[in-house]
Amino acid sequence: MKDRPEIDRNWCERVRLQPLEVVQQGDGKFKMWGYIEEAGKYLRVITLEDGETIDNSFFDRRYKAPQ
Repeated sequence: MKDRPEIDRNWCERVRLQPLEVVQQGDGKFKMWGYIEEAGKYLRVITLEDGETIDNSFFDRRYKAPQ
């Protein structure tokens, strides 16, 4: 998060609590996506296996929301 000052911590929590989509990775971590209206972009949040501890986050330009 220190490397991405443009990402608000509250946005990460919002995505973690109400994701549009969740995918569990092979290593047990979770990828979650959410649309951030303020930024006009989709944010990918990666959590550890517990689904709560945020490991990484970034704006995902390639993400397509499920329809």
